[in-house]
Amino acid sequence: MKRLLCYSLILISFSEAFVLKDMSEMAFVFPKKSSNSYVSLIAQSKKPLTAFTVCLRIYTDLSKVRSFSIFSYATKKNFNDILIFWTKDEGYTVAVGGPEIVFKASAIPEAPTHICSSWESATGLVELWVDGKPKVRKSLQKGYTVATDAIIILGQEQDSYGGGFDANQSFVGDIGDVNMWDTVLSPEQINTVYAGGTPRPNVLNWQTLSYTVQGDVFIKPQLWP
Repeated sequence: MKRLLCYSLILISFSEAFVLKDMSEMAFVFPKKSSNSYVSLIAQSKKPLTAFTVCLRIYTDLSKVRSFSIFSYATKKNFNDILIFWTKDEGYTVAVGGPEIVFKASAIPEAPTHICSSWESATGLVELWVDGKPKVRKSLQKGYTVATDAIIILGQEQDSYGGGFDANQSFVGDIGDVNMWDTVLSPEQINTVYAGGTPRPNVLNWQTLSYTVQGDVFIKPQLWP
């Protein structure tokens, strides 16, 4: 009986910690500046990455106010193994393995905005697509491999593995439609994703998302079609 009770408590604890859910037409809402509110995403694939594409939608009015994190993928090897970040007065920052590049932009419209970023080790090419339109390609970390055992965070930037959060870099607004692949999507596939399709995401899948929520983060219907 004790053994059965212990096993039941473990199952309850696990179910409270990890949620597997179809998040279609839903969004994570981060209503205020914070150093302790965030969402952890659990990757479906545990392999090292020699290429990736991350797509998501954000809705925020912060871009002219301060910098903030959009997507933070930390490993034990590097806490900025993959980072998508908005840098005020500069634009979108994309980091791979620590080094970063900036795709210049004056502001993010105060409207739901779709962002896709991709990278491949073979060429080092980085792409950034905003609302279905590509920025000029740039190069970063040719020959690099993104490590395993990732901690993936929405709402905060990791300045250490799973922590080191700074409220002044926190996201305020809505994030949804988060998908990730271990390949570089073609322009046609990016356009499909922008239009609402999801060509078989195999790292993060918004329709079968495994996640945990910490602090004041809420799950609400999306404010975009």
